[in-house]
Amino acid sequence: MTETALDEVEQDLEQAAGAADFDAFFAEESATRVAQTISLYGTTYQLPDSLPLMFTLQMERVQNSSNPDDVRKMLATLYGVDVLTTWAEHGMTDRQLGVVLIYSAGNIRTPGSVTMPRAAELYAEQEAGKATAPNRAARRAKPKKKAQKKAQTSGVRS
Repeated sequence: MTETALDEVEQDLEQAAGAADFDAFFAEESATRVAQTISLYGTTYQLPDSLPLMFTLQMERVQNSSNPDDVRKMLATLYGVDVLTTWAEHGMTDRQLGVVLIYSAGNIRTPGSVTMPRAAELYAEQEAGKATAPNRAARRAKPKKKAQKKAQTSGVRS
């Protein structure tokens, strides 16, 4: 083993013996990530270097909410305060919002991984999946198909 390798092992052992410093670890880790930016309605937004926990938690909540304040809170974690009002005033549609969210979330997780056209495709797939999947009550209301009885054969070809 080289002297440098021994020093690294020593440092690792010292860290293992002491308190784990996640502040330092996360700061070092985020320093290597490149922050993504998007431009929308003449404003440039810098996305965070990782998906904030509050965004993820609020995304779950917003799925079943019709309260615009829930959406405002969720968007504020990525783009800043009052973007919902600004975007709505510019005529943003729900589809456009969905595409922006898919693009942003994908590129926060893995920078450069989702293009705008791909985000639009993913949104369309997501919407198609919602439209075609019947809800539980509809599935239960459908009459069940009866199994067809197979004609018994002797197994001999004619």
